[in-house]
Amino acid sequence: MALGEVNFMTQSPSQAWQQLLKTGSLVLFHIVDTQTELSPDKENVYVRADLVFQGDDEDTDPAEIAEWGAFGFLFILATLSFQDARPRGLSEGDFLTQDDFTIDDFFACLTYGQNGLHLRADYIRGRSMKTDITIRPDGTVTLTTWGRGQSALRWLDKLQGKKLMDVVQSAGESERR
Repeated sequence: MALGEVNFMTQSPSQAWQQLLKTGSLVLFHIVDTQTELSPDKENVYVRADLVFQGDDEDTDPAEIAEWGAFGFLFILATLSFQDARPRGLSEGDFLTQDDFTIDDFFACLTYGQNGLHLRADYIRGRSMKTDITIRPDGTVTLTTWGRGQSALRWLDKLQGKKLMDVVQSAGESERR
């Protein structure tokens, strides 16, 4: 089997879930462009990020990475969106703090069309995901969120291994405690 190639028919749902996360974490990408726009109500932010898959060297064709990595990359982005999502309005009654994005959720949101693999998640079990992801056969990706602030940009930073900012105490603060 080639890198990222998995026979999901012989795996349990938990094994498939783990394999998708593992495969998704192996996909390297470059952020080509990002756009953020404040909604007319000045409370919600629309974010669009255009990406392209990349290999360890310049000669790697992004389409080759899409062949083995598209499903995993899509799943890991959807999982990050789900984990970061919170309830809005009436959805709070369905919200569970300890919940996971499942294989069933993934396939319920997944379609394939003229532009490639597409995942659209609005509300799942009380979580306002508001996430749209398209992975095209040529290895280009569009990630769009609305009403989520700039959280999508943090997911991309996390996938690229960037350290997210933490609150740091000054030396004087820790001595006073």
